Amino acid sequence: MTTATTRQTVADLPTVSGHTETLRLLVPQTLIQIQRLLLRWWRDPLTMVQSLIFPALLLIVLNAVLGKQISSFSGASALYGSVPMVALVGVMSGSVAGAVTLGRERDQGLLARFWVLPVHRASGLAARIAAEGARILMCTLVLFGVGVALGFRFEQGLFAGIALFGVPLLYGLGFATLVTAVAVYTAKAALVEAVSLGSSIMMFFSTGFVPLAAYPRWAQPLVRHQPMTYAIDAMRGLSFGGAVRTPLLATIAWSVGAMVLFAVPAAIGYRRASRG
Repeated sequence: MTTATTRQTVADLPTVSGHTETLRLLVPQTLIQIQRLLLRWWRDPLTMVQSLIFPALLLIVLNAVLGKQISSFSGASALYGSVPMVALVGVMSGSVAGAVTLGRERDQGLLARFWVLPVHRASGLAARIAAEGARILMCTLVLFGVGVALGFRFEQGLFAGIALFGVPLLYGLGFATLVTAVAVYTAKAALVEAVSLGSSIMMFFSTGFVPLAAYPRWAQPLVRHQPMTYAIDAMRGLSFGGAVRTPLLATIAWSVGAMVLFAVPAAIGYRRASRG
């Protein structure tokens, strides 16, 4: 009786004819998965806190506690360093929260279910990259909106202001590629947390926290050449004024280098995690 029922149930399942690995199916299925990921992150308290609430509160506290002292020391508003820095913190914290969500989906078997369904195999990873880009842009807009409410202004004009948003996008995609590669190769949440700790250390040793001259002499080379400082300096130049070319080229080098170095391990690890 049970066997007959099972055969009848299997016979009633819809069948798929033709190849599923085609470009015509990749685009719409990727869009569906982008929508799924964005909705999941929107409804996940951890992602919302780490991407928006924590960075926004951090910006308000930094401006209230250290803003006047840093402005007096540097001769310019501290917001031109702290707003770009906090935007990058939101980018990195959101990527870590997204990696935690990816680990949950792997442990719950959701990735393995997608793997056996008639879904384009590349749509999962492509959707994750595109959704990261959308999340980065939305969070950056919100955090710069908080900065504008506190006194931040785009002094270099409209086009420089638009170009500014490309910096956290590029930086965030490079960082997300690194975190995804780490997340798909380990079931240990501690390793993802270690990445989060490292990003916090980068924040305190960057020119967005205090000017470079305020650091001890031995720490200044580390602060000057770390990727977060380059991205902050590029955004400061595009908003307040100053050098743009050198920090922007360095940001591109760091970000593209991370994508090239970690994209293949992330793709292989994602495939392995999906196959269970």
